[in-house]
Amino acid sequence: MKTISTLRRWRNAVKWMHRNYRVILLVLIFIFVAILAFGCDVGAATVLSMAVPGTIVPGTDGGQHVVDGPLTTDLTRQASPSLLLNEIDQQIVKIRPMATPLDQISRYAGSKHAGSMIVDYYQVDTKPTSTVLCDSYSEGDDVTPGGATPKFRLFTDNDEIFDTSDTILVQGVQGYEDDGVTISEQELVLYVASRDISGGLQVMAINGKTVQGVPNCLPDLEEGTTLIRMGRAASELDVQSPQFEALPSKKQNFCQIFKMQVEESTLQHLSNKEVGWDLTDQEEAAIYDMRLGMEKSYLFGKKARIWDPDKKENIMFTGGIWRQAGKQFNYTSETFTREKTVELMRMAFTGNNGSKRKILLGGSRLIGYLSNLDYDRVVLARESVSKWGIDFTQLTSKFGTLYLLLSEVFDECGLSENGIVIDPQYVQKYVHIPFNTASLDLKKSGTRNTEALVLTEASCLVLRYPKSHMRIVRR
Repeated sequence: MKTISTLRRWRNAVKWMHRNYRVILLVLIFIFVAILAFGCDVGAATVLSMAVPGTIVPGTDGGQHVVDGPLTTDLTRQASPSLLLNEIDQQIVKIRPMATPLDQISRYAGSKHAGSMIVDYYQVDTKPTSTVLCDSYSEGDDVTPGGATPKFRLFTDNDEIFDTSDTILVQGVQGYEDDGVTISEQELVLYVASRDISGGLQVMAINGKTVQGVPNCLPDLEEGTTLIRMGRAASELDVQSPQFEALPSKKQNFCQIFKMQVEESTLQHLSNKEVGWDLTDQEEAAIYDMRLGMEKSYLFGKKARIWDPDKKENIMFTGGIWRQAGKQFNYTSETFTREKTVELMRMAFTGNNGSKRKILLGGSRLIGYLSNLDYDRVVLARESVSKWGIDFTQLTSKFGTLYLLLSEVFDECGLSENGIVIDPQYVQKYVHIPFNTASLDLKKSGTRNTEALVLTEASCLVLRYPKSHMRIVRR
């Protein structure tokens, strides 16, 4: 009887396994994968313990501690990956930042990787907001008594900036009250009825003069009168407006390969010295000299590519931002008046929709002229401010704030009376090869018995919005 009951149990078990074979298979696969994972973890832990002496254990309050071995860089990167910094980058921004402000600001602001030595970029500008009359208008021209609201034809230097339904402020020309006779304190305002294909604008006066019994006529307008484009005015039934299109323009610059090599002979390295001076000190001096050269190229370099017949390859030169700036402020006197300073600030901050805080880098004479000013409540010279690792002097007006800094690069290039206003928000650095150091083994190559380091960076600077930057030039 026992044998029969045992056989029945086995038979029932086989039937159950046959009915549930899918579940059993999944369970076996899960167990197999778990065993493999555990084995890999054990193997990885074994390899790590063989490669890195010491073990990291957690502390009582979230800290990390090393036991059974010394603290190494591998263990540090494992326990606290962000603790160790890239020393060369930190070293660059700390080496005499005041001497190379443009390079310093571009490094703090961050750079974009360039996949090529040739950088193509797009920049978009704003539509001009003003132009001038290129022909005068005499009162009474084109006036037809008893007619409808009169239209008048005006010719400007740039008709293209106006569209139908634009309004125009005529600068320096007073309009008239509703009676058409009394001169108003409000300047004359015009409405653009249409733009002629053959040239010129058909305009209507909003607060014009009554001439020959016809209201809203134009008064005398002299050639050179400034016309300022204002907002559009639509009628109640208008559902459309003239189109507005803005297309970016394509620009190009070349990355330049900047290099500097430092060497120290083996005998020099082994010799006793009165003061400590080794390859690291030479490297710091080389970085400073390299940054000075880059600063000059970033400012005044000429974009070009030439063929070197000896090397049998092209050499690329980056274009500086001095010629990329979209505006220029000229001055003649050696003394800056309060009015001239206000004009400089006005030109730097208006007509470009840029930042209200910009940087003025200037030569020693220009900074001297600005320092000799008697400042007042309109233009204020405030205490220095630290930004990007540099100490600036603030010059504040109603238009915006300039951060002033002496740049001896201008003096070295013979431009001590010149300067440049840059908007840091629109300065972009492109880097094809990031700043790096490479050791050269000249001993093994049989070249020289020296230790050698080569510093390299391939980069360029571009101004993404040219009209927010301005040259300052002494004529």
